[in-house]
Amino acid sequence: MSKRILITGAAGFLGSHLCDRFIAEGYDVIGMDNLLTGNIKNIEHLFPLKNFEFYHHDVTKFVHVPGNIDYILHFASPASPIDYLKMPIQTLKVGAMGTHNLLGLAKAKNARILVASTSEIYGDPLVHPQTEEYWGNVNSVGPRGVYDEAKRYMESITMAYHHYHQVETRIIRIFNTYGPRMRLDDGRALPTFMSQALKNENLTVFGDGSQTRSFCYVDDLVDGIYRLLLSDYALPVNIGNPAEITLKEFAEEVIALTGTSGKIVYEPLPQDDPKQRQPDITKARTILGWEPKVDRHEGLKRTLAYYKASIR
Repeated sequence: MSKRILITGAAGFLGSHLCDRFIAEGYDVIGMDNLLTGNIKNIEHLFPLKNFEFYHHDVTKFVHVPGNIDYILHFASPASPIDYLKMPIQTLKVGAMGTHNLLGLAKAKNARILVASTSEIYGDPLVHPQTEEYWGNVNSVGPRGVYDEAKRYMESITMAYHHYHQVETRIIRIFNTYGPRMRLDDGRALPTFMSQALKNENLTVFGDGSQTRSFCYVDDLVDGIYRLLLSDYALPVNIGNPAEITLKEFAEEVIALTGTSGKIVYEPLPQDDPKQRQPDITKARTILGWEPKVDRHEGLKRTLAYYKASIR
């Protein structure tokens, strides 16, 4: 009998890749999404399959799925600054009420649940690189607080269900990820640079470009999620690529790859924008036997090919 998994945020960038992976692994997959930021085109290739079904539903409302469920992946949430600044209440609700509903479902179905937290819980970090033991430096009343605190609450209630109700829980902290199906209007660095480069526009770098990010290709991240779900480890685990780069250098890489005539232009740094972001992945290496395999140059080539094909 096939294992049955519910994936929320299924029509989103990460959710759709997770649907693909678990279908490939032989699972029966239930995708759930309210399509607030997701795109049905990301999963329409799965609709003819017998082992895939889709629920158009908002997880901040009561979640009912008939039959048994073995696993739940909670990936429903606006994830880019452009989305969560535009939808602050929805972002907080999906992190709080949505997580509560899905933990309740996991308890009722005796299912294991993995929730998608983020490196944003570290805020603008005072510790570098960031380990799972670091508690973070977050401005709870700043514009980014709606996302950061939604994820911090998500982690807290998940651990409460784990300890109080003995629900099997897993927590992933996702660092910057990129790849095919990331929206060009996403607002994050990579799709913004790619969109501008493909239009021969100047590439917008905020601040002086010295702030760093660490970019992980989506296939690597999905493999980390798969391994974490099937592991026996309940505390948070960083999954990301520790290859750190400044945003100025990253813009230069995109310019070189695309051959655009655009140049780098600088804009003021947004409030509370993290200056450094690099995961310590010691736990992922030792507990999961995981580390990223796709280097940034190869990942960028694959992503560029997807964008070129999608805008024809």
